[in-house]
This record gives sequence, structure tokens and C-alpha cells, in this order.
Amino acid sequence: MKPILLTGVAGFIGYHLAQRLLNEGFSVVGVDCLSDYYDPQLKRDRLDLLLAQGLEFRKFDLSHHQVTQNLFHEFAFEQVIHLAAQAGVRYSLTNPHAYTSSNIEGFLNVLEGCRSVSSHHLLYASSSSVYGSNRKLPFSTQDLSDTPVSLYGATKKANELMAHSYAWMYGLPCTGLRFFTVYGPWGRPDMALYLFARAILEDRPLSLFNHGKMMRDFTYVDDVVEALIRLLTRPPQSKTDEVAPAQVLNVGNHSPVELKEFLRLIEEKLGKKAQVELLPMQSGDVEATYAEVSELQAKVDFRPDTDLGQGIDRSLRWYLEYRRKRGI
Repeated sequence: MKPILLTGVAGFIGYHLAQRLLNEGFSVVGVDCLSDYYDPQLKRDRLDLLLAQGLEFRKFDLSHHQVTQNLFHEFAFEQVIHLAAQAGVRYSLTNPHAYTSSNIEGFLNVLEGCRSVSSHHLLYASSSSVYGSNRKLPFSTQDLSDTPVSLYGATKKANELMAHSYAWMYGLPCTGLRFFTVYGPWGRPDMALYLFARAILEDRPLSLFNHGKMMRDFTYVDDVVEALIRLLTRPPQSKTDEVAPAQVLNVGNHSPVELKEFLRLIEEKLGKKAQVELLPMQSGDVEATYAEVSELQAKVDFRPDTDLGQGIDRSLRWYLEYRRKRGI
């Protein structure tokens, strides 16, 4: 069996997916540049666990074209899972060039690598952010998604268009996954769950934008991994010469929750009340996300369904233990 390429392997979703693949006996080559967008120590801690399981790791930036091409020609990857990206809506307001380098140049280099070795399937991370100012709920992949309200969302929509063009021109099967507010253990420190928990534990005020009336379709990371695993061997097929082998699917819990309720569950698990600052809507944000997932269910007979309270409990158990071990 040829190894699977997994980019962003030391990231949040990448770590969980790599662990699952390695546990199931797959050979995995992981790539990550270990950027300092957030504390690289968390990435190194994830990576250490994966290396102990047998991960083959390469550290480099996918925006480097020749290094990326060399890796593809070394392994001739048949299956590629591309999760590496510059994440975060708010960070894009102050660091826009990080997004074009990682999310556009890096993605193009992955597409070129897949084309050059005739990969059988490229799965890549898109985002619910592509829906932008769309107010029709729930969000369906049949809805228009050409009005992004953040550069991050715009780069993810660009990825979908780039993938479709390679599917059309070169017959490269591509599946894009629009992830909806993924959370869970080993998550990034800029995620709402850990921002809120840290503020509560350290007796600091936390901010709720749009006066706490935001709604998010929180999706537990194990459900995302399950969807990826099931899709890996189900590439889209071109039925006719007029249809490219490309698809885009929502991956969400189909159950939006108001941020005030999300915060209440965190307070309940920690046994401590938060100090809350209610603030206006922030540029780049949307009021609500809500995933329509019937296409995913029809494709792989699965839909995310982890209970939010259970997911928060597992996440906080990890977070408290990690803080204790790291002395933070």
C-alpha cells in the first residue's frame, strides 16, 4: 500500500486524522511547516505522539514549489489529504499575505503535485466561511457562495474553484470539505472553547461579539475524521464528458447553538462563572452557521452527531490536563 500524504499533520484536525490512520495500519507521510501562528509547542507535542506511532514527517512550507514537487515524485502519492492552511478569520484582517502564501500558493503546489503523479483522489479542507453573507439557513452546497466576508473565506472559495479546474482539465478527482466550527481535544488556543475556558480559569473577562447572539454549528473533531476516512476511498466520478470529477460537501453537526449557550456549558463543566463583555459584531464574522448534510450522508452513510455537552466535556478534560502538564 502506498503511503497517504497528509498536509498540516501537526495541526488540530491533521493530528486526529493522522492518529486514526496510523491506528488503522495506514502508512502516512505528514507535512507541516510548524508556523508560529500559535504556540508551536502545541504542534510539537502533537507531532511527538504521531512520530511515536510511526509517522514519517517532513518539515517544510508547501508554498515552496520545488520542494513540494520533489516530495510528490519521491512517493507518487495516490491519495492526498490537504489540511494545511492559514486558519482564522480575524487574523486575516491584519496578516492577509499569510493567506495568499499558504492557502493559494500552497494549494496550487499540491494540485500540481497531484497532477504530476496522477493521484487517485485529493481531499482538501474548505470552510463554512465560503457562505459569507448568505442568510439562507441551513447552508447547502447548492447555495451561492460568491459573497465571502473575509479574506480567509475568499481563499477557501478560491481553493474550490482551483480544484474544480484541475478536475476538469486533468481528470483529478477532488473532494472539498466545508468544515463547520470544528472543536475537540488538542484544539488551537484561538478557538472559542479554549479562549473562553482560559479566561474563566484566569479570572479575566471574555468577549462575546454581536452581544452574544452569534450561532455556530459546532462539530466534534472525531466526526470530521470519520467523514474524511469514509470519503478517502470514494472519489467523485465523472459521469459524462461535461461533468468534472469534483465535489464539495458540508461537514457539520446540523445543530446550531447560540454562543451564550455554548459558554453556559463551559461554565457548567468548569464550575465557574465567566466575566463577559458584550461587544458589537466584528468585521469578517457572520451571525450564524448551520450545515445541511444530506449530501454527506447520502455519499458515505454518516452524519456528525456528537452531543455538544459531551464534546465540551472531553475537550475540557484534555485542556485541564494539558495545562497541568505544561504548567500554564
